[in-house]
Amino acid sequence: MAQTFMDNKQLKMFLALADSLHFAQASVQCHVSPSTLSRNIQDIEQQLNVILFVRDNRTVNLTRHGEMFVQYAKTSLAQWDIFKNSLGSDDDELQGELSIYCSVTASHSFLHQILARYRKQHPKVEIKLRTGDVADALGRVHNGQEDMAIAARPDQLPPNMSFQTIGVSPLVFIAPTARCEVQAQIDSGQFSWSEIPFIVPEQGLARKRLDQWFKRKNMRSKIYSEVSGNEAIVSMVSLGFGVGLVPRIVLDNSPLKDSIQIVDVTPLLKPFEVVICCLKNRVKNPLLDSLWQIAKEGID
Repeated sequence: MAQTFMDNKQLKMFLALADSLHFAQASVQCHVSPSTLSRNIQDIEQQLNVILFVRDNRTVNLTRHGEMFVQYAKTSLAQWDIFKNSLGSDDDELQGELSIYCSVTASHSFLHQILARYRKQHPKVEIKLRTGDVADALGRVHNGQEDMAIAARPDQLPPNMSFQTIGVSPLVFIAPTARCEVQAQIDSGQFSWSEIPFIVPEQGLARKRLDQWFKRKNMRSKIYSEVSGNEAIVSMVSLGFGVGLVPRIVLDNSPLKDSIQIVDVTPLLKPFEVVICCLKNRVKNPLLDSLWQIAKEGID
């Protein structure tokens, strides 16, 4: 029998599936079984009397009604958080849950300092930290999967998001130091960039900057592999598979940095501006605003 109302847990399940369009992935994210996820989606559809997803044996896609419901679910969850936190508690201490997404490198180099100060001021707030490819950060905030994220500031700012700069990192070309064909080409200085194999990110700002760099040089890159995450690029470069492009801060925090050399290039690429971001309609949420203010104080 279907539930007579939709709770926040159901809305979060819906948004997880709307983002991944994959029942197994969404169920893992929501810590439920695929059958439980499917049953809750069916409950929502029965209450609305519409189909939100078109499913077959291979694919899951949002219907027009599903796309409309995404906005409702995001708005409802945001309003609930604002109301819940406005009630406060007897001692006026902030309480609740705050989810943050960032890369592994950002968790060490930026978020650690921010959360150390935040934890002292707001010990009753529960922090949910998820790490992954920085290229996914904006999308996860936009889709309501996370409250906030540390990301690279995009060249074109989404109108529905707020950004606070917390650092800057140059983009550097990296090559292996171990003896291999790639190292020999780089060290000789007698090579064409179009002949060097590249380990490139699948998506994101670094990939755009690299494509633009090759376009300015009127060359096409020779792609050896496309990978997810800057840490994976450093790993493959250290093994001699090719040359890569990563933020300098990733290299500085990598356990493989002694196996890597930085290659001088011209023209220089525009550096990454590291930001913390959230949806504009949620920036005044007490939980988000409290962390936002600490982030504004800067990183040592």
